[in-house]
Amino acid sequence: MPQYVIERDIPGAGSMTEVELREVSLRSLESLKGMGQEIQWIYSYVTDEKVYCVYLAPDETAIREHARRASIPANRISAVRHLLDPQKYQ
Repeated sequence: MPQYVIERDIPGAGSMTEVELREVSLRSLESLKGMGQEIQWIYSYVTDEKVYCVYLAPDETAIREHARRASIPANRISAVRHLLDPQKYQ
């Protein structure tokens, strides 16, 4: 299944408490549950003003639907074309 990186503009994301991050995560997981095996959250990186998520999904439409259901922005969705592993080049 294709892999995507999703850029989410969430002002103050880096200052969110563990409780707030858990709440957003649970909302996302609940939305994913309703979509079946069609889409899968791999992990996310939280920065000061954004969250970058890595997902497996059949297409961008599925990611946008998940964002809509979870009420979480998906400001930019980029398909991963290649993964560079530094171990491979040493």
